[in-house]
Amino acid sequence: MAAIPTLEEEDTRRPNRERENLVTERTRLINQMKAILVRFGIRTFKPTLRKAEEKLEGLRTAEGTPLPQNTRAEMRRQLARLRVVREQISAIERERLRKLAAAPAEERGPHAMVRLLARVLGVGVETADMLVNEILLRHLRDRKAVARYAGLTGSPDESGRRRRERGLARAGSARVRCGMIQLAWRFLRFQKDSALAQWFRARTTDGRSATRKIMIVALARKLLIALWRLVTMGEVPRGIILRAAS
Repeated sequence: MAAIPTLEEEDTRRPNRERENLVTERTRLINQMKAILVRFGIRTFKPTLRKAEEKLEGLRTAEGTPLPQNTRAEMRRQLARLRVVREQISAIERERLRKLAAAPAEERGPHAMVRLLARVLGVGVETADMLVNEILLRHLRDRKAVARYAGLTGSPDESGRRRRERGLARAGSARVRCGMIQLAWRFLRFQKDSALAQWFRARTTDGRSATRKIMIVALARKLLIALWRLVTMGEVPRGIILRAAS
């Protein structure tokens, strides 16, 4: 059973979770605007451009007529919402960097863990912050507990002599599981010569996408355990490139 977090621990997790919700909202707004314009035959408009609101006035439908009044007004409101969401995301990111810079160079603690993880090439501050506050600060007894909490373990179905795997148990943290699988794909790009990347390539030589999808979960599990050992025991995984300490 997972320990109930303290008020301070729960409060520390809020910026990362709020940012995640805001990023989802940003994606939703962008997709919604694109879907609205597609109905009028417009497919080239990019809501993320700085001058998107200015370009809105010059949009023409597939028939060459100006965008209808109500639709143009709705798009302006959507762009205003998008601007607010992007500003809030930037504010959270700036505040996180400010706190990291202001924190003393402590030997242990969350800020030290985030700085250490962010030194791993391919791991950004956002991912490091999420991993530290969602799982690595928890007092998990061993690597199996770490993998179980992240929901990266199998779910065997045994009955008599029959034994089969039913995929991931999914009983752990969906936020950590999703973040680690994304990080595992990124890890293969930035840490090609590491022992973990070589392990993955050796087991996906058949080139099948199904094999890669299965093995990426296994890589995510191994990578999470390696990062846990890095921040708790100071054990640097073999072949991993670290950025210079700032």
